[in-house]
Amino acid sequence: MHVFLTYNPALPNRAVTMRTVLLNKEPVELFKLLKFEGLAESGGAAKQLIEQELVYVNGAVETRKRKKIIAGDVIKIGDEEFTTALDKRD
Repeated sequence: MHVFLTYNPALPNRAVTMRTVLLNKEPVELFKLLKFEGLAESGGAAKQLIEQELVYVNGAVETRKRKKIIAGDVIKIGDEEFTTALDKRD
């Protein structure tokens, strides 16, 4: 996965508002994405965050650990928020 940062001119004091995570393939299970992005120390820790209803997907609390994440989904946990896109580079 690759991470790109997005600039939002409407928020000059917060130039980085949301990052984009490029997926090598889709779908990706939610708990794996949290682990790979460093938002959880392990897959087990990622599953606990989801069980505790601390993870939002597209604005709604997500409780399915194996929720399939695809390009365009927005994931939020605490102050961290990112969107996903499919990496079309070969």
